Amino acid sequence: MTTSGISRRGALRMFGIGALGAAGAGVLGACAPSGAGSSSNGGDPKSKNFDFTSWSLNEEAAKPSIEKIIAAWEKAEKSKIRAVSYPYNEYLSQLTLKLGGGETTGAVHLDIAWLAAMAQMGKLVDLGSVAGKAGYTDVALKSGVYDGKQYGLPWNTGSIGVIANSQLLEKAGIKKHPTTIEEFEAALRELKGLGGGVVPYAAATKVAQLKDIFPWMQTFGCKLLDGGKVTIGDDASVDAVTWYKKLHDEKLIAADVDRFDARALFGQGKAAFYDDAIIGKGVTSAQSKDTSLAGAMQPMERPVLEAGDTPQALLWGGVIAIVQGKGQDAATEFALHTTTDRATTSEYFAARALPPSTTAGLAAPEVAKDTFTTEWTEKITKTATGSPFWQFAQNSQIEEAVAKQVQGVLVGTSKPKDAMKRAGEEAAALIKR
Repeated sequence: MTTSGISRRGALRMFGIGALGAAGAGVLGACAPSGAGSSSNGGDPKSKNFDFTSWSLNEEAAKPSIEKIIAAWEKAEKSKIRAVSYPYNEYLSQLTLKLGGGETTGAVHLDIAWLAAMAQMGKLVDLGSVAGKAGYTDVALKSGVYDGKQYGLPWNTGSIGVIANSQLLEKAGIKKHPTTIEEFEAALRELKGLGGGVVPYAAATKVAQLKDIFPWMQTFGCKLLDGGKVTIGDDASVDAVTWYKKLHDEKLIAADVDRFDARALFGQGKAAFYDDAIIGKGVTSAQSKDTSLAGAMQPMERPVLEAGDTPQALLWGGVIAIVQGKGQDAATEFALHTTTDRATTSEYFAARALPPSTTAGLAAPEVAKDTFTTEWTEKITKTATGSPFWQFAQNSQIEEAVAKQVQGVLVGTSKPKDAMKRAGEEAAALIKR
């Protein structure tokens, strides 16, 4: 296995973390947060054996690819990796309990939305001196940062953005993607004119997925959180929700739609636009009876309020964090190899369509030939940002509180201004807990 023609061990030595020799141990020791012991879980940091915890090891589609990475590492390093997994919906709570009790060691796969909560527990290694030399893209590096420290090595970096159906656009006479809110509205009205049950934009309208309103709020100029203060309730957030309500009332979006409903509508050729993560193409086209759908799916920059504004998108992906203590050094080598070795990332991409997080990985022929991934990375992920609420343990409650208020506006039980005022107040109260 090689990294751009350099042996994996050679690359690791370049990054200063060779398993053999005092230099690697010194770098890793320097990475530990101040005040933290080098063996907080009571184990030997230099042990070649460690755990790797990932929800993907619990998923039928993902498990074989990851087990292959683990097996190759064990063979090359003559070490043993204990694979640990919990279902995605239980993962964060289980991991919090195990990490708090000192039962979790080694490398840990994290959704980027969970990084802050895990870092706040004070048991993760600061990997800044390792990550900075590994060739990660700027946006990928940022996905692993909390409070100025690099707690995660980015594994797969993407975003949640808008997917367009070029076949429906062409049928409606729309020759290019709309780039402004005004153009987007005009396109939606043209698409509505097609009839046949077409939902122009399969936007989220169920509480479970209404956090999708956040990028639209940001599009209208709401920062969501500014200087520690929740800004939901400002004019920009009210304008965004008022606009969303208009789309709903004009039947340009539909009631009671979540991500699964949106994928179904899109797959049936009944929606021209919907929001999804970069994996949406594979998931939605696989569920569709239309074999030509995959070729018609196009990444689209989220329309902006004024020409020249930055398109908004939510960062999406996963990182690998390292727990202080047993197997810390070897786990860091494993995480670096898994996220940067070109052969490994290309093979993983081929199996799962998850974009690599390094410049070299994205440029690999096996990845670059996938035009959907290349365009998505350039059009959407390039300007994607994480949610400012991810830093709070109450993130999910904040999202739900705002979603319920937005839904109240959509069904007509609340006025946008009143609803956003309440949403902002509820979010602020949750943060203060």
